[in-house]
Amino acid sequence: MRPIRIGAAQGFYGDTIEPAVATAKAGNVDYLCFDCLAELTMAILRKDQLKDENLGYTRDITGAMKALLPYVKEKGIKLLTNAGGLNPVGAQQEVLRVAQELGITDLKVAVVKGDNIFEDMEELMDSGISFDHWETNESISTIKDKLLFANAYIGAQPIVEALRQEADIVITGRTTDTAQFLAPLLYEFNWEQDDWNRLASGVFMGHLLECSAQSTGGNFSGDWQDIEAMDQIGYPIATCEPSGDFVVSKVEGSGGLVSPETIQEQMLYEIHDPSAYVTPDVVVDITKVQFEQVRDNEVKVTGVHGKPKPEELKVVMGYENGYMGQVIIGFSWPDALAKAKKADQIIRQKLKRHSLDYEELQTDFMGYNSLHGPLAEPPGEDINEIYLRMAIKTASKREAMKFARLFPPLALNGPPSMGAYIGNIPPRQLVGMWASLIPCEIVERNVDVHVQEVFVNA
Repeated sequence: MRPIRIGAAQGFYGDTIEPAVATAKAGNVDYLCFDCLAELTMAILRKDQLKDENLGYTRDITGAMKALLPYVKEKGIKLLTNAGGLNPVGAQQEVLRVAQELGITDLKVAVVKGDNIFEDMEELMDSGISFDHWETNESISTIKDKLLFANAYIGAQPIVEALRQEADIVITGRTTDTAQFLAPLLYEFNWEQDDWNRLASGVFMGHLLECSAQSTGGNFSGDWQDIEAMDQIGYPIATCEPSGDFVVSKVEGSGGLVSPETIQEQMLYEIHDPSAYVTPDVVVDITKVQFEQVRDNEVKVTGVHGKPKPEELKVVMGYENGYMGQVIIGFSWPDALAKAKKADQIIRQKLKRHSLDYEELQTDFMGYNSLHGPLAEPPGEDINEIYLRMAIKTASKREAMKFARLFPPLALNGPPSMGAYIGNIPPRQLVGMWASLIPCEIVERNVDVHVQEVFVNA
C-alpha cells in the first residue's frame, strides 16, 4: 500500500493561499487540508450571519477555490475544509458556484452537518444536559439568553463517510483542528476506529500541519533570522505510511525550514497535557515521540501512542458580552512615556467625574508594555515615542461611544506633543466564550453527510 501525501492549505481564516497553490502544483499531494476555524472565527462568522443569513462561512473560500479547483480536476487532489463554519451548506453552494464559473464539471462537493446545536439548546437542556462551564462549573443560566452560537467539536468519521461517497471536496462546520488531516488516513488505509496508536499518529500529524507554516519556520522563535525566503514560505506536507509513521517536508525550493526544532514548537502549541491531548477520535500521548532529520527539510516522526477516545464532545458557545470602545493617541520625545501616563491619569479622572458606566478599563503603553504587560521592565532611556491605548468595556454601544469623546481635548488641554490621534474606531460588540461537554452519541446521531455534484450545463 503506497504512502499518502497530505498538504496543509490554510491555518486560519485569512491565511494566504499561495503556498497551498505551490503545493498543489509541485507537491505531488493526494489531499490538501484546511483548518480555518478558531473560537474567534466563529464569533466573526456569527456577526456576518446576523447581517446576512446566507453568510456564516469563511468568505475567503471563494478565492481559495478559484485557485485550487483546477488542480482538483487536473491532478485528482481532494480538498477537505472546515470553512463551512456556521453555514456549511452556504459554503458548499459557493464552491459549486465557483466551479460552474470556472467551467469545471463532474465535481462532487460534500457537506457535513450536525455540529451546530444552537437551535436545539432548549430541548437538550430540558433533556437533562446542563451545559455548565466545564472549568468553573458556573451555570449556563447566567448567559443562556445572550447566546449567539453553539457548536460541538466533531471528529473525522463524517469526513471519511463523505470520501466513501466519492467526494472531491468535503466542507464541514466545527470539527477539531485535526479531523481534516486524520480522515484521509482512515479512508485510505482502512484503519479500525479503535486502532488507537495509528489514530493518535494521524491526529498528531494533523496537529503538526494545522497551523500552516508554523512547522516550516513561520512564527519560529529559534534562529528565525536564518530562515530563508520567508516571503515564499512553503506549507508542510506529510508523507504518511500505513503504520502511522510519517515524514514532514515542504515543496522543494520553497522558503522556510523543516527541522526537529521548528516541528517541536508547533508540537507544543495548544497542548496542555502531552500525555493526554483529547480529541473526539482518540486521546493522544506524545511523551515518547521521536523526531529524526532524515535529509534537508525532511523530518520523520515516530513514537506516538493513543488511548481510547472520550465519551463526551467539547461544545463551544459564544454569547453577547457588552461593547468595547478604544482610542489610541501618540506622544513624542522628550518624556514620551511620562506624557502618556499623565494622559491616562486625566482620562481616568474624567471618567469618574462624568460617571461613565463601564465594567472594565484597560491601559496599554504601546512601545513599552502593550505586549509584556506587568513583565515589562522600565525603559533604560528616554523613548522616542509612545502610543497610549485605552480600551473600555461597557454594557451598551452608547456608553462605549461616549468614551472616545473624552480624548480630543487633550490635544490642547493635555501634555505636550500629542499626535496620531486614532479616535474614530467604531465601538465593537464583544463575544464571550463558554465551553461545556455533551455526550458523543447525542451529537453524532444527528450528523449528516450530503454530496452534490456539478454537472455539465448545471
